[in-house]
Amino acid sequence: MTIAADDAQHGTSHLYRAMRDFVQSMDDTLPGKFEITKEGIVHDLTTPNGPHELTAAHVRRRLEKVMPTECVAHTGAPDVEDVSEGILRHPDVMLIAEADMEGDGSFDPRTLIAAVEVVSRSTPDNDWVGKMRDYPLLGIPVYAIFDPRTATGTVLSDIHPTPHGPRYATRKDFVYGEDVTIAEWTISTADLPRYPNQ
Repeated sequence: MTIAADDAQHGTSHLYRAMRDFVQSMDDTLPGKFEITKEGIVHDLTTPNGPHELTAAHVRRRLEKVMPTECVAHTGAPDVEDVSEGILRHPDVMLIAEADMEGDGSFDPRTLIAAVEVVSRSTPDNDWVGKMRDYPLLGIPVYAIFDPRTATGTVLSDIHPTPHGPRYATRKDFVYGEDVTIAEWTISTADLPRYPNQ
C-alpha cells in the first residue's frame, strides 16, 4: 500500500493520522513491521530473522561499551515520529541520551545522536533508499547501515540542503572486519553474522 503525501496538500495531516491509526491497529494483528514514510506505508512482511536480530544486538552491545553511561544504544519501542513531516520510523538501534527517552509517546527524531539499521533481506530498499531519504529530513545527524547480505555497510552524516530536500553529504563505506565510527564512537565490525547463502 502506498499513499503519496503530495496527493492531498490540505489533507496531509488528516491522511497521516489515518495512516497512523491503521499502523497502530495492524501492529498486533499482522506479522512484520509497519512504518510511515513520505511515500506512504511500508510493511516489511517478514519477522526479523536470527542474523538480523543478532547483528542489531552485537552493534548495540559494542556501542554501549564505548559510549558514556548517560547515553544508550536503544532497541525496541517506541518509534521516532515527526507528525509535521508525516513520518513514523523505527530504527533497529537508536543512539540517544537517557534524558531524551523520558516521557510518553514516540521519540523526537531530532534528539537521536544516530540511527542504525540492519538491512532486511525482504525490503532492502527501505533501508538503502527510503530511510536514506527520510532520516536527514527528520534531522537525525548520523545514519549507519549494516548489510548482512553483502557484509558491507556505510555511515552517512553531515546533513545539507538540496533541491530534493535535506540529504547526507558525507558517506563512509566499510566492509565487515573493519572498525567503523558512528557519531563519536568506534566499534569493530568483526564476526558480524551474514544471511545464509550470501
